[in-house]
Amino acid sequence: MTLVVHIIAGSLGLVSGFVALYASKGAPLHRKAGMVFVCVMLTMSFTGLMIAAVRGVAPAINIPIALLTGYLVITALTTMRPPAAGATWLTIGLLLVALGVGLTNVTFGFQAVARGGKEAGIAFPFFIFGLISLLGAAGDVRVVRLGPLRGASRIARHLWRMSFALAIAALSFFIGQAKVIPEPIRIMPLLALPLLAVLVTMFYWLWRVRIRRNFRGVARAGISQPLRTHS
Repeated sequence: MTLVVHIIAGSLGLVSGFVALYASKGAPLHRKAGMVFVCVMLTMSFTGLMIAAVRGVAPAINIPIALLTGYLVITALTTMRPPAAGATWLTIGLLLVALGVGLTNVTFGFQAVARGGKEAGIAFPFFIFGLISLLGAAGDVRVVRLGPLRGASRIARHLWRMSFALAIAALSFFIGQAKVIPEPIRIMPLLALPLLAVLVTMFYWLWRVRIRRNFRGVARAGISQPLRTHS
């Protein structure tokens, strides 16, 4: 049953995530799809964590990834919400989770390199997920020091965290579970397209929001409401 729930949540996460990614930012469709994405991704992360821990399914990589995915989704959501009592402590707690996951992944990566041979081939994912975790922790340190972000910085923080969570889901399904995909379309460049689509779209929006400061396609609620809330 846990596996069934995990698969269903992951499938819904992919659908809702892509809808939210390509919908007008801050518009009703984006917000509704985003909330569905948050709920199902947290479900997927929890069930994936349980499967890895209880059944021993590659726990060294799957447990940190499950924690990282849950962390990214929660911090992306809280970034766009008005600050509540205890929000700073929540941020600190999540910061510690990201820091722990990041250091663990980097350590496993160096251990894999040291062992050499086939083991060295799995070092790259450890380093990538470790880097994402440490970047997230660094962003949390900034929020703890300076307070809630505003404007473009807030949108960018929300965007890259949600996008990376979706990228993890796409990677896990289309590449990690490639064996369940019909053989005629089990072509690696084709299976990599959903992941590449997420990453390309994420970097495009980060470029527009952070560098060009172009908010065309971002609903008014996506910018003005957070600014008014924290003014």
